[in-house]
Amino acid sequence: MLRIMMLAASLAGAMLTSSPALAETETAIVAGGCFWCVESDFERVKGVKDVVSGYSGGSSQNPTYDDHTGHFEAVKITFDNSVISYDELLAKFLRSVDVTDAGGQFCDRGSAYRTAIFVSNAAQRASATQAVADAEAALNVRIVTPVLAAKTFWLAEDYHQDYYKSSDLVLTRAGPKQKKNAYKFYRDACGRDARVKAVWGDHALSH
Repeated sequence: MLRIMMLAASLAGAMLTSSPALAETETAIVAGGCFWCVESDFERVKGVKDVVSGYSGGSSQNPTYDDHTGHFEAVKITFDNSVISYDELLAKFLRSVDVTDAGGQFCDRGSAYRTAIFVSNAAQRASATQAVADAEAALNVRIVTPVLAAKTFWLAEDYHQDYYKSSDLVLTRAGPKQKKNAYKFYRDACGRDARVKAVWGDHALSH
């Protein structure tokens, strides 16, 4: 019995010793036009653990897709900072959007579709300000993406989460389609990737 107890204790100690350290996670909140697209882009980035769509930046409570006046369509990105840093994430974000367009993004027009970086502390503000400055230097144009103090992030309806990979059916002008197919048609027709490529060239975020 004593030998069994000693063996069990030894195995438990070995498991504790060999267990990997818990990943340190951070969050970033950004707005880049259609939140389906930003979610799709960043769920593919190494080190990103989760991306959710929502609304932020406005003052109204409990915004919805039908009524989110004053809010941006935004995403909250949860990432492992031992794999990708906040600075690296922001650099990728700026290279995934048209940072020269203050009126919306691509075919989506209006204030809800503007770009923005929402920061929750001084360190994030410094990083975001530097990321914008670096982007301006890289393009030699004025970047219109503002750095804003974070406000409440309101989660969007379940219908919008993981839209780009859902097999659920939706009714479109072309008839019933799976969400993932409707999304692809929308993204292509909106010219998102073509415009990002035109702005950033080979530095555009690939997906």
